[in-house]
Amino acid sequence: MIRIPTSHLGAWKALLRAHTTAVGRIETKLGGRGHIPLVEYDVLLELQNAPDGKLRMAELAERVVLSRSGLTRLVDRLEKQGYLQREATPLDRRGTQAVLTVAGRAALKAAWPVYAEGIREHFTRFLQEDEAQVLTTLLERIATAPVLVMK
Repeated sequence: MIRIPTSHLGAWKALLRAHTTAVGRIETKLGGRGHIPLVEYDVLLELQNAPDGKLRMAELAERVVLSRSGLTRLVDRLEKQGYLQREATPLDRRGTQAVLTVAGRAALKAAWPVYAEGIREHFTRFLQEDEAQVLTTLLERIATAPVLVMK
């Protein structure tokens, strides 16, 4: 049986509670003001940060941590809203890439002040600068750690 120290299990539970609480409150604030949900925001932001505002579907799914089927449904919705469009990948016509549209950029720009306010209100106001740096270091270590194969 795998044993986890009580302090580590407490840290895990606190991380999950903090994430769920902050994200839920930010989602409520965005929706209440008529902006796109966070999952849509995250997809559009990844496209905005990509070269030429384009990413292959597989790479986009990896960056936003969605399954391919989940991303396909989300991209369908974003395409219907006019926030992105699909196009064939130039070097591999079988592949598809998502392309950010002008409307998608506008949706990001409109939502950002509410999102930033939510981040400040529900997350950053609780952190001192040195704590933010430590937290970033720890979470990046976890996010970039190689997968450990258990036997």
